[in-house]
Amino acid sequence: VQLQASGGGLVQAGGSLRLSCAASDTTFSRYGMGWFRQAPGKEREFVSSISWNGGSIYSADSVKGRFTTSRDNAKNTGDLQTNSLKPEDTAVYYCAVARNWFAGSYLHEYTYWGQGTLVTVSS
Repeated sequence: VQLQASGGGLVQAGGSLRLSCAASDTTFSRYGMGWFRQAPGKEREFVSSISWNGGSIYSADSVKGRFTTSRDNAKNTGDLQTNSLKPEDTAVYYCAVARNWFAGSYLHEYTYWGQGTLVTVSS
């Protein structure tokens, strides 16, 4: 599965962006997917994940109440709606497909990764 993330950009603090992840084939619909981010000089960290049918969603404490993840298996796409953005949300955001129908917060749970999309939040 090839993944293409998009939607990043420059936004002021308090603003919103909708990130999208497009998968190359229908394999996407059978597996969980996740969003991670990596800020300059820091390790890649978990943001949010969603199971294959959207029935289970997990989010990092740092984004709960501000970010919402969703997916559309008919279109082979996943989205991350980011609201109330803060400067500390600045990072490259990656989407990934998990090895199983569910998707957790650990990097090793994921098989396929997109190339990342940069989100920059100015203060």
